[in-house]
Amino acid sequence: MRVNVIEKEVIDPLAETAAEKIKLSYIPKKINKITYFDNTKPNADVILSTIKENIDIDSIDAEKPAGDGATDEQMKEAKKGDVIILALGDCGSCTTWIILDAIKLEKEGKPTICICTHKFTDYAYSLAKAQGAEDLRIVEIEHPIAGLKAEEVKVKTLKIIPEIKKLLNIN
Repeated sequence: MRVNVIEKEVIDPLAETAAEKIKLSYIPKKINKITYFDNTKPNADVILSTIKENIDIDSIDAEKPAGDGATDEQMKEAKKGDVIILALGDCGSCTTWIILDAIKLEKEGKPTICICTHKFTDYAYSLAKAQGAEDLRIVEIEHPIAGLKAEEVKVKTLKIIPEIKKLLNIN
């Protein structure tokens, strides 16, 4: 077998930008409601329901498309919570829209927590930084999520619950 190796320069589409730094919204000491913002990726609902089962705070369920930004109506629904947890970033387009929607919510005074798989967290942090939100709260869950049974996803999600509780300032 013959292999022809060619080196090419790849340009990072998230190169340094002059984006204005975004100050993240504070997570309130007293959280009355958490919005669980599901982008309808396979098993995102399992992740969010597992978190909800382990955090005893009233909740709001909202949905958005995975490969697109949330509509004004979907954002309006999400903003009903004191904190919004968005899931799931486990591919390029869905990670992009989780981060961009979270940044939009942060700009509107709503604190967020994004959940992305470990294969996409570097990209998520780079995108957030390029958009001026380098401190965006991003929680890393083990990849893959799609294609797994619900019980397997629950096991992975239980591992991130302590980090989410820490971000929410709850025990």
